[in-house]
Amino acid sequence: MRRTRTGKRIELTARDIEIFKILEKYRYLRSTYIHAFVGGASATRFKERLGDLFHEGYLDRPTQQWEFADARHMPTVHEGGVGSAQALRATGVAREGANTFLANGVHRQFLHSLMICEALASLDLGMRAAPHLRLIGWPEILGRAPEATRLSLTPFRVPVPSGGYLVPDGLFGIEYRSGGTKTYRFFALEADRGTMPVVRSNPNQTSYLKKVAAYREVIDRQVHKSHWGIPKLLVLTLTTGEARMAEMIRQLGAQPGNNAAFLFKAIRGGTLRQPMLQLLNGPWERAGLPPSCIAESD
Repeated sequence: MRRTRTGKRIELTARDIEIFKILEKYRYLRSTYIHAFVGGASATRFKERLGDLFHEGYLDRPTQQWEFADARHMPTVHEGGVGSAQALRATGVAREGANTFLANGVHRQFLHSLMICEALASLDLGMRAAPHLRLIGWPEILGRAPEATRLSLTPFRVPVPSGGYLVPDGLFGIEYRSGGTKTYRFFALEADRGTMPVVRSNPNQTSYLKKVAAYREVIDRQVHKSHWGIPKLLVLTLTTGEARMAEMIRQLGAQPGNNAAFLFKAIRGGTLRQPMLQLLNGPWERAGLPPSCIAESD
């Protein structure tokens, strides 16, 4: 829980550098995720190595995680530290950049930020195991976006035609390869922890349904194409309860318009402590339509 430097000499390995790179892509990750990305025969020895990297200043462990009663019984959350940043600069290797929009500094909604990282990392791990799929991360999307977006200080913020802006919790694409052909779909991720009401009587207050209405405007007017340069956008809502998901779907189904772009999945608390490949390979529910699997291009 607290850094205790021992003066132990750390000889950085290629796997250590990979750990630093993956924590640059996903700001917060539990040891279970880091191990899934970089491998290693012994999970125990791997956790000991993470401990050495933490105590000697290469990695940090967010203090917010210790505020929860069961923190000591969960895999430890890590993030990159001063030492890892220095080591990555010293390699001289071009870095890919972050797949999240999470800025440096303490996050007030730490569990929400962690949920975003774990969901995106789970999808990444699933695609690494599928030869016909390739993750298109945020840096690649931004690199191909229109110039005005690339030069913007907030390129992840998409304008809503009726006014205001919309910021997804995450944005990624999937490249599907079949024979000699490639097709693409892009997804906005919404990580819902149940803190926002699904619907409100006052339309000026925030609600999930109000956010859906903003996404519907963006999709109907093809703003995602003009702002980010992506041809098709689907919205994935990952929430923390079956009842809440059912209410979201019911409320959405009662609204006019095409709901095919909105997909839902419910998970139980603690499910994301381990990589969840079902986010890629399992069904996502839709309002008035059959479930859909995002690993399939149709």
